[in-house]
Amino acid sequence: MTVGVLSVVGARPQLIKAAMVSSALKRAAVDEMLIHTGQHYDDSMSDVFFRELGLPGAARNLEIGGLSHGAMTGRMIEALEAIIEETNPAVTLVYGDTNSTAAAAIAAVKLHVPVAHVEAGMRSFNRRMPEEINRVITDHLASHHFVTGETPKHHLEAEGIVSGIHVVGDVMRDACETFLPVARARVSLDGRSFAAGAFGLVTLHRPENTDDPAQLRALLDGLARVSEELPLVMPLHPRTKRRLTELGLQLPASVHSVAPVGYLEMLALLDRSSIVITDSGGLQKEAFYVGRPCVTARGETEWTETVDLGWNRLVGADPDAMLLACRDFLAAPPASARDGVYGDGHAADRVAAVLSSVVDPGETSNG
Repeated sequence: MTVGVLSVVGARPQLIKAAMVSSALKRAAVDEMLIHTGQHYDDSMSDVFFRELGLPGAARNLEIGGLSHGAMTGRMIEALEAIIEETNPAVTLVYGDTNSTAAAAIAAVKLHVPVAHVEAGMRSFNRRMPEEINRVITDHLASHHFVTGETPKHHLEAEGIVSGIHVVGDVMRDACETFLPVARARVSLDGRSFAAGAFGLVTLHRPENTDDPAQLRALLDGLARVSEELPLVMPLHPRTKRRLTELGLQLPASVHSVAPVGYLEMLALLDRSSIVITDSGGLQKEAFYVGRPCVTARGETEWTETVDLGWNRLVGADPDAMLLACRDFLAAPPASARDGVYGDGHAADRVAAVLSSVVDPGETSNG
């Protein structure tokens, strides 16, 4: 068996990105096989995205999730190595910064298969983040680096990576522009309606926030203060829910928790919200694309343009800073232009054009 592109995904954001790129590969008549590592393995974090986004079913699901970083990555490398040997792909395509991303890159390069990395060059410069380690490893193994703009390109060049860089834009922008009109038709969630502009949207899931009891308590304090002035809706991530239970903590009464939602439901909530509080990199961007101010519960962000343009404020786990940022945004929403930042909504087609030239070297790439 021989395939053109072996795509490896494992987590919610990767499924959204892959939906756009897989569609573009199909339009470009490029053969693709999709492998799901199972890093996110329950319906609310995985299967629902295949159904909603029209993503072709994974050829295989490795069902490797719920383990420590080392165990998870090691088992993924072993399983992916066997698949790569069997399928002999022209290129292995990976997304973002998860253990699945790094594992696929390691397995591929050891078998002399080129790696293409979508969302390359992103840096938080915080090596305590597992995602940062995965990004750096993958970028230094990849042959093709698909970057969202000039900032990640400069990051790569600063690390000595100067070839195979393709400025394509953000495939998440493609997804947002494609699916937002569909999401806007969804006026309720589980039978409950949320009035437009009458609530803030919250997501918290990063281990540095959920696994540190003091940090988690501080964030809950911040949410309690904000929710006294603006009701909050929070799709509750499984990790966060588990940690609240383990620590005997509860969400503030004015924070309305719902089960994890699919991509379309999240877009619908985002579109109807007045402000976003999150530690998610993906939601920071989606808020920017939809035009919602974002308060980020981290000390740094990879998406620095959102901060520079005034649409995002970093507050860490400081309750006072969180409340002040929300008050400021609600009193005077950002006015700076967002057009053209992170591309024009056609990033996936540019990715497909480059991969088409890799699969069939006789073709000319415009990437």
